[in-house]
Amino acid sequence: MYNLNMEFTKSLLKGKLIKRYKRFFIDVKLDKKIVVAHCANTGSMKGLLDENNDLIKPEVFFNKETRFDFLIEKNNQKSFVEVKNVTLFRDEKIAEFPDAITTRGSKHLLTLIDAIKKGYKAYLLFLVQIQNMENFKIASDIDGDYYKNYLTAKKAGVNFLAYRCNISQKKIEIEKKLKIINE
Repeated sequence: MYNLNMEFTKSLLKGKLIKRYKRFFIDVKLDKKIVVAHCANTGSMKGLLDENNDLIKPEVFFNKETRFDFLIEKNNQKSFVEVKNVTLFRDEKIAEFPDAITTRGSKHLLTLIDAIKKGYKAYLLFLVQIQNMENFKIASDIDGDYYKNYLTAKKAGVNFLAYRCNISQKKIEIEKKLKIINE
């Protein structure tokens, strides 16, 4: 089981890692000031000091008509990530998307293909907001065009992922990777 959530008793401060030394000390830039901080991680943290190690930009336009949820830049590779919320289930263990005809969803699939042709990596992440789901599939009977575009996008190299979320009154966390069953 995946537990990708952590709750803090105090709010965190955002800073930029500048330098690490003497195993447990780091220099961190907070606003315009550099402070010394304790670092509990005794590992080398190799890569964290590299310039622009893992830049994530939300709501990025790919072209004039299409905006994706995230652009991730790492090691000179750019990846677009589109996220879809999943709330449909007609079987007690299988979540499905879409729950209605989605021309916008089809447009996203076709544009992710275009992004691959232009050198980007492309991901579509289905976040399942239903407890106890074990599998995920495209609801081809609800939107046949979306299903056709899904198959075309898969063949073109779009990466599809489905994860179930655990939802409580205080948080939503990614809980488990689901198998996509109609590939």
